Amino acid sequence: MNNARNLAFSRYSDLYVLQRSNPPHFHVGYNEYQAAVLIETFGMMEGKLPPRVLSLVVEWASQHEAELLENWESIRSTGVFHRIEPLA
Repeated sequence: MNNARNLAFSRYSDLYVLQRSNPPHFHVGYNEYQAAVLIETFGMMEGKLPPRVLSLVVEWASQHEAELLENWESIRSTGVFHRIEPLA
């Protein structure tokens, strides 16, 4: 399943906080799957991911929750996005 980790996190351009609507969330793309994940609970807001990929996304998001929220606020106020490191 290491391949899923590489695909889900090495292409960070697919993990982004673009929507300016609430609640704070980020979008994940993995192969044909797309999902929006809530930052504060890591719950699925919409879409679908394979269970293993979702667990990797939650692991990554839990390590970067503060950065995700900072990015959310930065994008809302200035439109500036800051890259967040992928899952190690």
